[in-house]
Amino acid sequence: MEADELLLLVAGGNQTAFEELYGLVSGPVFGLVRRVVRDLAQSEEVAQEVLLELWRSAAKFDPGRGSAMSWILTLAHRRAVDRVRSARAAGEREQREALRANQPAFDQVTEEVEAGLEREWVRRCLDRLTVLQRQSVTLAYYEGYTYREVAEQLSLPLGTVKTRMRDGLTRMRECLGGVA
Repeated sequence: MEADELLLLVAGGNQTAFEELYGLVSGPVFGLVRRVVRDLAQSEEVAQEVLLELWRSAAKFDPGRGSAMSWILTLAHRRAVDRVRSARAAGEREQREALRANQPAFDQVTEEVEAGLEREWVRRCLDRLTVLQRQSVTLAYYEGYTYREVAEQLSLPLGTVKTRMRDGLTRMRECLGGVA
């Protein structure tokens, strides 16, 4: 039988026809894939994927659009090109990662220096607050207490803590205005 007849039988689920079709097309499929992929192991894998796809999608074959062999080799070519593109993209990703890993830690050092300068600036601005404002801001923003917990820690009314926090934050904003 010819590939066209066999492929129509395979579309109906005929395993014997698939075995015969496999024997007929596996050589040309592997040859085409091997020329595109150029790696023996990858070529074998892609050829097997194509033949498996052939079993699964035989019903999609339309004899009115061309021969079965042309359709099968088109499937093989597409799958081989996809594998080459995928391998190339993976290689490029690996190269980018390697370059990134080998770059000097300039960005990290810069960030650490900037963060250190900002911390120093914040410390200077905190030093300009009154003792009670500094305590309130420090407890709330650096130690994570709520306004109510700050009031309890300092043994002060909640309203007093809120006022000191507002005034302290206003002074911090004014002091830190030069940072931004």
